[in-house]
Amino acid sequence: QVQLVESGGGLVEPGGSLRLSCAVSERTFSNYAMGWFRQGPGKEREFVAVISRSGSVTYYANFVKRRFTISRDNAKNTQYLQMSSLNPEDTAVYYCAAKPTPLISETYHEPGMYDYWGQGIQVTVSS
Repeated sequence: QVQLVESGGGLVEPGGSLRLSCAVSERTFSNYAMGWFRQGPGKEREFVAVISRSGSVTYYANFVKRRFTISRDNAKNTQYLQMSSLNPEDTAVYYCAAKPTPLISETYHEPGMYDYWGQGIQVTVSS
């Protein structure tokens, strides 16, 4: 069973930055496309970003607007989400997701595409 564990969340002031990490218990981590989703209070889970197996291809949600950067370190079985210029609308539980796939399909923004999920981590943007 593949396990995903997020870390790095917490409380940050508007305009601040955070880096989320997602450690994956899978030797073949490099075979997985990795994504980030989030779910705000009273909202549905929404796509944030995805990265291909090698890290060469990334896609972002429109609301990211170059504020977030997704990356991965296959040697450490870990992916990251660097978030900057955070605002209160970014307050949500952030989830790491994984899909064993050679290519990122056109459905990368849909939660149902991913096979494995982390437990989620809270990010709160408030003064």
